[in-house]
Amino acid sequence: MKTVLIADDHSIVRLGVSHIISTLSTPTVVEEASTFDEVIVYLETKPFDLLILDINIPGGNNLQMIDAVKLRQPQIRILMFSGYDEQLFAINYMQAGADGYLVKYSPEEEIRSAISTVLNQQKYMSAGTKEQLLNMLNSQREPVQNPLSILSSREVEVMYLLTKGIPVARIADMLNLQVTTVSTYKTRIFEKLQISNIVELLEKVKMYSTAN
Repeated sequence: MKTVLIADDHSIVRLGVSHIISTLSTPTVVEEASTFDEVIVYLETKPFDLLILDINIPGGNNLQMIDAVKLRQPQIRILMFSGYDEQLFAINYMQAGADGYLVKYSPEEEIRSAISTVLNQQKYMSAGTKEQLLNMLNSQREPVQNPLSILSSREVEVMYLLTKGIPVARIADMLNLQVTTVSTYKTRIFEKLQISNIVELLEKVKMYSTAN
């Protein structure tokens, strides 16, 4: 019997994922959490085989979630479940220790496949993420570097939210940071990418997030 914890603040998402899990051939018990604080409580209460974790869950929304989970249950498998751009976030979270990254608009069969793959102690990456990883490995041998690759994980998070037109104050609230801290990240991003406004940021992200 496998145990799975679904962590997402939208009840309809938890319901849909629970239904998909119920169709798996492996007998599975499912628990649900709507905040990262609830995730921690569950992890300190009972062991789980798999955590399906919303990247933007209240109380979390950062790479440190992976460390917090692994600290409590080192053997647990983690599948990130996100509405965020896969090309900007998947590899960062995989490198931080997640076992898979899946976008929420994936077809039902792909969601089922991802869950089964991670439950079977394997890593899950979409075809797009695998291609991106190969491109990154190849770029290490090439003189031209993708400028987005020099951004830190937190800078990538802030950059993504900026490209969505979200104000600095709102970003600070979403990421549990000070407004001045987010402003500093924004300044660093602009300096590293050699841009001066959001329009140029959008153009650079569009150019390099799909670059080969």
